[in-house]
Amino acid sequence: MDKLPKVYANPISQKIEHSQETFYSKDIRAIDSSPQNINHKINAIFSDKSHIYKSKVRITFKDGIKEEVIVGKTNLNLLTMEGKLISIPEILDIEKI
Repeated sequence: MDKLPKVYANPISQKIEHSQETFYSKDIRAIDSSPQNINHKINAIFSDKSHIYKSKVRITFKDGIKEEVIVGKTNLNLLTMEGKLISIPEILDIEKI
């Protein structure tokens, strides 16, 4: 092993810091409630490979947040597992749980 070449190691002359500051808050994020964005999110939920018959979603309305199980959609409504209709124009945000 005496015939191995010598390796040059550049000396480190400055302090190395690998820590980063991160911040995440779900409550502070802005909600894009444009009709095109809501329809895009709904279509993404129904076209997801994990959606076979139903999907559990969290829907944000003006007066609060509800968790529902959706099974179908029309142009203006979402159909829940219990048979309720949810009006799509009233939805501010929707996300799959």
